[in-house]
Amino acid sequence: MDKKIYDFAAVGVGPFNLGLACLTHTIPDLDGIFLDKRPGFNWHPGMLMQDTTLQVPFLADHVTLADPTNPFSFLNYLKEQGRIYAFYIRENFKMLRNEYNQYCQWAISKLPEVRFNTTVKKIEYDEVAQVYLLQCDQQLLRARKLVLGTGTVPYVPANCRQWMDKAIHSAHYLQHKHALQSQRSITIVGSGQSAAEIYYDLLQDIDTYGYALHWITRSPRFYPLEYSKLTLEMTSPEYVDYFYDLPQAKRDDLLHRQKHLYKGINNDLIAAIFDTIYAKKLVSGIDISLRTNADLREITHDDANGFHLTFFQEEQEKHYAHHTAGLVLATGYTYRIPDFIEPVLHKVQLDEKGRFAVNRNYTIDNGGSIFVQNAELHTHGFVTPDLGMGCYRNAWIIREMLGREVYPIEQRIAFQQFAVSADEETVPAQPHLI
Repeated sequence: MDKKIYDFAAVGVGPFNLGLACLTHTIPDLDGIFLDKRPGFNWHPGMLMQDTTLQVPFLADHVTLADPTNPFSFLNYLKEQGRIYAFYIRENFKMLRNEYNQYCQWAISKLPEVRFNTTVKKIEYDEVAQVYLLQCDQQLLRARKLVLGTGTVPYVPANCRQWMDKAIHSAHYLQHKHALQSQRSITIVGSGQSAAEIYYDLLQDIDTYGYALHWITRSPRFYPLEYSKLTLEMTSPEYVDYFYDLPQAKRDDLLHRQKHLYKGINNDLIAAIFDTIYAKKLVSGIDISLRTNADLREITHDDANGFHLTFFQEEQEKHYAHHTAGLVLATGYTYRIPDFIEPVLHKVQLDEKGRFAVNRNYTIDNGGSIFVQNAELHTHGFVTPDLGMGCYRNAWIIREMLGREVYPIEQRIAFQQFAVSADEETVPAQPHLI
């Protein structure tokens, strides 16, 4: 057993916990360890196409929005790689996804507190010593606090799960791209950026391979990501406060109606898809389709004919059949409570739907010792998965752990006001009597 008691143990090394590692690395009185079961860092490898970019500017790196002078900044990474002038000349604020992945790997190479190939099998709590006991493979680690950053997992609709040995999720697209392109037809089901990127990628070679290519979504249209400046102000401390103070039923309803604010498609990509189809149809008879308002109701498969899909056109209220040889489910991701915390689940607050009841300070227990990263969408709003708000959340977590503010936490950054203030609230008007 490692007899050392860490101030905190962070489980899962995705972008958010990696950001926490970068920001705590230079704090002498905050000693953390970061654990991940994978052999190394590789961010969504199934979607690392050559030209895909993040949907946020490079300032949304691991540290800059908390500490612009931090040595783990993206600009410092570029300088060390000898690419800062090339990035400057490129004149594009958005990092290529491959570039972001390499930046993360560079940061990890400088962080000895990050350990891969380490599976956390079980976490218990020692009431006497008031420490968490993390059983990891053949070793036992001890920590006073936990930060859960295990991330989300690919979501597969219930009616599709039995066919996942034949279909693929978008998370594994690149590994199966060659096999897909050997099929006579390919259908992408789902909406959002991932579906659009895959459709666009497959469009490039459609006339070379001769497959039919279809994109079908339940959404009423192919929503662009709303990126206006006043909408971007909703990714702010003020909006998190406003959203958090709403009743849970109202928050759930808002999230459903706000999907295009964080799950939409980049405008440039929508334009590129249209322009590519237009150009290719001028010179070849490519077989493509794009369909909306389509809810996938039934799915079957046989080796001779491929997938038989039944969709329900929600506006016309009509069922229709669709056949395809290859199927890609771009159905997004969902959070799953990790099994290893089951022994301490009695310390955790859950809501009526079995989700973490996350406190405003990102803890999920009454004692303020278990923090979460990217598991508070239903309590803190659509900013939760936003890379640009990672520094803000990490600055909060660090302040809660230390009892002092290391990185200044902005309270107000927006020009607009989201909530009614106490001095503005009035008594509801009485109805007119007739």
